[in-house]
Amino acid sequence: MIDYEVSRNRMVNEQLKSRGIHDERVLTAMGIVPRHLFVDQAFWPRAYEDHPLPINQNQTISQPYIVALMSQALELNGGEKVLEIGTGSGYQAAILAVLGCDVYTIERHKELSKKAEKLIKKIKIKNIHFKVGDGSMGWVEEAPFNRIIVTAGAPEIPGELMNQLSPGGRIVIPVGNLATQRLMIVIKGEKVIEKHDVCGCSFVPLLGDKGWSND
Repeated sequence: MIDYEVSRNRMVNEQLKSRGIHDERVLTAMGIVPRHLFVDQAFWPRAYEDHPLPINQNQTISQPYIVALMSQALELNGGEKVLEIGTGSGYQAAILAVLGCDVYTIERHKELSKKAEKLIKKIKIKNIHFKVGDGSMGWVEEAPFNRIIVTAGAPEIPGELMNQLSPGGRIVIPVGNLATQRLMIVIKGEKVIEKHDVCGCSFVPLLGDKGWSND
């Protein structure tokens, strides 16, 4: 019998703290949310290992370190309105909600979105709003957002997302080609746009009108 609480604590200490995740709120959230529930039961024994795992529709749940790194890069205090592009399993959205954010998450695959929504309700995490659609176009009806997180690799930063970001807000997004990307932090100032390169990464592609073609 696996003790998943012990597995989470080991993940936090050995994978996150040791690799520079220092935001105590992020570390606490990663230690609370039951990651194993967001993957098929066959993968539960591997849920807290330091690598991505497959989910339905040829998508993946990112490795714990990347989830923590992107969450930390958002610089959240709680109370922010956050747009997530790529619901996937719902794990990243759950982390953001536990961090006290009002989360709006978009997924192009209806099956994934509904499965994530059902699980989120089951484990009683609140403040997450779900939409099925083209994430590269954002969620204009609910804009503006204080933060935007994109969990799929984009060829460039979609202008629609920048337009939906509040002044002083930031986007965390992987940008590059279909094979590899650079994780970027983009801060929207009143007159200038700041861009910061965090690290190399590899995500599934952001498909959509302002992402990669689905052909």
